Amino acid sequence: MSVSIKPVSERHLRNHTSFRQSVRNSLTMAYRGLLKIRRTPEQLFDVTLQPIIFTLMFTYIFGGAISGDVVSYLPVIIPGILVQTVITTSIVTGVQLREDMDKGVFDRFKSLPIARIAPLAGALLADTIRYTIATVLTFSMGFIMGYRPEGGLANVAIAALLVIFCSWAISWIFAFFGVIARTASSVQGISMLVLFPLTFLSNAFVPVDTMPNWLQWFVKINPISHLVSAVRQLANQGTVGWDLTISLFGAIVIVAIFAPITVIAYMRRT
Repeated sequence: MSVSIKPVSERHLRNHTSFRQSVRNSLTMAYRGLLKIRRTPEQLFDVTLQPIIFTLMFTYIFGGAISGDVVSYLPVIIPGILVQTVITTSIVTGVQLREDMDKGVFDRFKSLPIARIAPLAGALLADTIRYTIATVLTFSMGFIMGYRPEGGLANVAIAALLVIFCSWAISWIFAFFGVIARTASSVQGISMLVLFPLTFLSNAFVPVDTMPNWLQWFVKINPISHLVSAVRQLANQGTVGWDLTISLFGAIVIVAIFAPITVIAYMRRT
């Protein structure tokens, strides 16, 4: 009695990769992303030059008008610049993902015996390094200019981790755009169209009570405003308020919604 054995395809094996193997492959892809940054350091211009330029520009332009002097404005602007810079940096995730897919990079990965999710997960992990660099530089620039957070180093570190986590969560949205969009330029255009109103129509740069009444209602419910307020409370006062809870809950909801649909769309495209 003969028994026929059906050959198992390489794609079938990749679809049934163990969780441990998937994590290992994702970390390898994250390391690949770091190697790309080392070989093309100009990729870090947005997270190195932007915090410095924005901090200097906004502080010396608006500091005297809003807070009376530059030093008094630093506790207001540094958390705002931090959130604005790191959140904007998360756009790069979707743009680079779309560029790699257009260049056929992910098609080459399909021929390797690795978890199919690894290239996507690795890219998202590698970008957390970019968020960390932007966070450190923004706080460092503020310290050089005279910013002394009264919350202490521990609370500053917690504030930094909060911004990095929220930016990583938001990067899932732009990763989804990167998977479904046709071009990298369209990903960037859509992302900037969403983020710029959210960052500038917030409490990041000016007090809410200086705005028109019809605009204040939006600023107060803006999730960027809640994140900025949470960072200010941690760094400047060393306190934990409702804004921290809202920011964390919002980040978790974003991941819960966009991570599955991004993975599904990515699997279909690859």
